[in-house]
Amino acid sequence: MNAKNMTYSIPWNLFLITLGSLVFAIGLKGIFIPHGMITGGFSGLGLLLLYATDSMTPGLWYLVLNIPVFILGWKLVSKRFLYYSLYGMIMMTLLVELVNFDIPVTDPWLATLAGGILFGGGAGLIFRSLGSAGGNDIISIILNQRLGIRIGTYNFLFNFILFLFSFGTLNTDLILYSMAASYIASQMIEYCMTLFNQRKMIIIISDQNKDIAHEINHKLRRGATFLKGRGAYTGKDKDILLTVANTFQIKRVEEIAFSIDPEAFMITENTFNVLGKGFSQRKIY
Repeated sequence: MNAKNMTYSIPWNLFLITLGSLVFAIGLKGIFIPHGMITGGFSGLGLLLLYATDSMTPGLWYLVLNIPVFILGWKLVSKRFLYYSLYGMIMMTLLVELVNFDIPVTDPWLATLAGGILFGGGAGLIFRSLGSAGGNDIISIILNQRLGIRIGTYNFLFNFILFLFSFGTLNTDLILYSMAASYIASQMIEYCMTLFNQRKMIIIISDQNKDIAHEINHKLRRGATFLKGRGAYTGKDKDILLTVANTFQIKRVEEIAFSIDPEAFMITENTFNVLGKGFSQRKIY
């Protein structure tokens, strides 16, 4: 089975959702609740309601809050995504109920760091699948697919508003620790989303770009494109070389370019994601 087929296979997606839910539940029950902090998203909203009402359990609050979101998702996302998300919501609810141990971390800043990593790592693993854990994840995917809003960015903004409403209900220090953990979690989510997909866009300006492109094609097995340009000072027309490489190939592209033309001008730019032949396949939710 190739990578593309595995990405879309049911066992792989169920595995990612299950593992992510387990990591999330360990962070929630092992760190956040023992320290009186709140997570972000609907799990955090559920914790806030739990602390305020002292009724039900974190898993049941999460289940109740998900009902209107799934009704919304039924109309705006694919049925496949919704079925995976239903499985994710059930797994999240069960694991949050079943995981019942504390991680012995006493320092609040270490707890913040560990909680943020576990929370974000678990959520990020779930986002690597074709589904979600329900709740705020469904809203994140809808906004990402329709408006291009980054998932980690939306989650951080939602959590920031949630934490504002927490003032007066929770201890101020705990809210600030929770906000720090939320920021760490948002960075972990972005890292998990771009894991193995990070590429560099390289632009080379040279009078010998045809030779450079030939070497990139044959030595690195990378494609390249010529863009038409004109020197602002000389007014001379020239071909500008555009290629995309992974982080391990940057030095090799540099060696090829400057060994052929020591006067070449090379620009390397970060890219968030690259989709297409030879790189990642577009994930359809």
